[in-house]
Amino acid sequence: MIAMIVRRLALLPVILLVVYTVTLTLVWLVPGDPLEKSEGRRPPAEVVAAMQRQYNLDSFPAFYGSYLANATGWSWLRDTITGDARLQAEAAVAAGRTPPARRVFDLGPSFQYDDRRVNEIIASGLPVSITIGAAAIVIALVIGLASGVIAAARPGSWIDLASLTVSLVGISLPSFVIGTAVLLVFPVALGWGRVAAWGGLTDVLWPALTLSLPYAAYIARLTRMGMLEVLSSDYIRTARAKGAGEARVLLRHALKNAFLPVLSYLGPAAAGAMTGSFVVEKVFNVPGLGQHFVNAVLNADRFLIIGVVLVYATLLILFNLAVDVLYRWADPRIE
Repeated sequence: MIAMIVRRLALLPVILLVVYTVTLTLVWLVPGDPLEKSEGRRPPAEVVAAMQRQYNLDSFPAFYGSYLANATGWSWLRDTITGDARLQAEAAVAAGRTPPARRVFDLGPSFQYDDRRVNEIIASGLPVSITIGAAAIVIALVIGLASGVIAAARPGSWIDLASLTVSLVGISLPSFVIGTAVLLVFPVALGWGRVAAWGGLTDVLWPALTLSLPYAAYIARLTRMGMLEVLSSDYIRTARAKGAGEARVLLRHALKNAFLPVLSYLGPAAAGAMTGSFVVEKVFNVPGLGQHFVNAVLNADRFLIIGVVLVYATLLILFNLAVDVLYRWADPRIE
């Protein structure tokens, strides 16, 4: 298992390089000037030219290399070894300016938010998205596992049919429809929570519930299929023949093996939920990473788009690795 973990971690930089290359190529091809403000005003021509030179915005190869060097920490390491970082700091002090903060992994400035860098935006938005995503996964597991087990215990019954119908609806409905309905019913009609606020328990609950329903629907279907397959196994018949109660058979004997497909699904599901649902965060006006990403796309903010995508890709790879490790731990027979 250790060899597998080391091998997967060694592939992480290669995968991120491919993701970075594809993302930057697509972003570069999208029409729009990153220096163009959303309200249509532009800085003076000389300022635009200076910023294009500084950030290599007029050359794809130059931008590709410079951004990659800054994001991977190579620029920081090179400047530290050669002493350029110290010389730059001394020059800034001599000119009466505050020395610029040096970041090991510098994801660049944001053209959308004045005087803010992508590192700062991700540091403020990612914890919000992770909080909502983690709560959504917990809710999805509770709803999905319970629905799947109950449906599998009574195959062909009205409970099974209702579970399949609700799962189909949960998978099919767009997030903005579910989010709008939850927002209108609970905070607006019933007064349970606040609208477009963040900081309280209900401010986390309603976005998390909205985000969890599609995942819960998938988990319910996977659990039901896994349980039906496991319940027809010989060892289940043996357990029942020995007098084990139905609840014990379902929860202790069958659910462990039926949970394996759900476990494999949790990797990308957790990464997707914890990096924030773009639509859900927009509906509930949550200051998470997803809302920043939507605004970055609308404003052609190349630095912020690439930074968010790289963070998402990293989390996706790490969560999938964690799921593979748990998979091996749950069933040592799997190679």
